[in-house]
Amino acid sequence: MSTPPPQYQNQPSYGQPQHPYGYPQQQPQQPYGYPQQPQAPYGYPQQPQPPRGPQRPQPGGLGRALKSAVIVIAVFGALGYWVWDYNTDPNGGKAKKEAEAASHQPGIGDCVKVEDPEGSPVPTVVDCDSPEAEYKMGDRVVGSAQCDSKYDYGIKVTRRGSRSTMCFTKV
Repeated sequence: MSTPPPQYQNQPSYGQPQHPYGYPQQQPQQPYGYPQQPQAPYGYPQQPQPPRGPQRPQPGGLGRALKSAVIVIAVFGALGYWVWDYNTDPNGGKAKKEAEAASHQPGIGDCVKVEDPEGSPVPTVVDCDSPEAEYKMGDRVVGSAQCDSKYDYGIKVTRRGSRSTMCFTKV
């Protein structure tokens, strides 16, 4: 017997069952000792399969993504609210810090009361008509210069490496 040409080498012999697309049909191997199940011949209907019920969603799919999105939105929302509140609350946050800084940084012409004038003096801006007003700021000299003799009181201030002296007259 001669060998078939290459285009016919994978073809089954005459009389063997064929796959509908021309591929050789593999017979399943049964382990030793088990009877082989009879199969319906090609072209005959197979046994009907029972219908499948509704499919359950995979665990963690859309639900997990939705939970993650809600958490991220909540965190960014809380952070945004905190920033907005810090910058707009008239009784706290940025306004409170600015008010504290302004109360300890009098400008020329502002009246102040001085806490601990002999130790660590802290000037607090007050209304010039109030009974708390003790001094009025007249000048600020930069560096190690002293206040003129026309001033009654001076407070030396060092901030961010620069020195200055606030000069006050008694009210």
